[in-house]
Amino acid sequence: MLRTSMLSSPTWRRGLLAGAAVTATLVLSACGGDDTAADSGMNHGGTTPATAASAATFTDADVTFAGSMIPHHQQAVQMAALADGRAGSSEVKDLAATIKAAQQPEIDTMSQWLTAWGHPMPAMSGSVMPGMDASVMPGMDHDAMPGAMSPADMDKLTTAKGAAFDKQFLTLMISHHEGAVTMAQQEVAQGTSPEAKTLAQKIITDQQAEITEMKGLLGKL
Repeated sequence: MLRTSMLSSPTWRRGLLAGAAVTATLVLSACGGDDTAADSGMNHGGTTPATAASAATFTDADVTFAGSMIPHHQQAVQMAALADGRAGSSEVKDLAATIKAAQQPEIDTMSQWLTAWGHPMPAMSGSVMPGMDASVMPGMDHDAMPGAMSPADMDKLTTAKGAAFDKQFLTLMISHHEGAVTMAQQEVAQGTSPEAKTLAQKIITDQQAEITEMKGLLGKL
């Protein structure tokens, strides 16, 4: 009885293939719908969608902010790295470590934004200041980075040790932070990207607090 009630092998195989074809058609239709939804995602002037920052809107002000703040932050990180082995005060060493820990992730974030916006930073090359100059966005000059250190400043800081290093580091970094605050305030006032404006406000808050701390440390020297 069981043997006569079952479908023959060829019939069973034809049914299975037909079912598979229907399933494949449904899957492909679903995928096509997803692609359509993805294609309708946010874009800006035909550039790559902002995957690192879900920014539907950005302007030249946002690009300028990220493109100038990245090399500005990079110099601060390089300055902070000099404290290890040169600073005389543990407080200065701790502050330098805090600056490095805070600004490197911000550099990474802004770099991702520029790539997503279709304006990636040029590769860094050479020593501190030449590398920074080469990385500034097209159309910018050194004046676009207020508070940035000159090669002479960096050379002087590199050769200093102990209390002399601490005094130079704090003095230069206060000026550097003040420049970053100015740049961030401009982004808050003129920028469009919500993510960039939020980061700019964070920079203002964090670095103004560090300026106050550095002035206090400088007063002890």
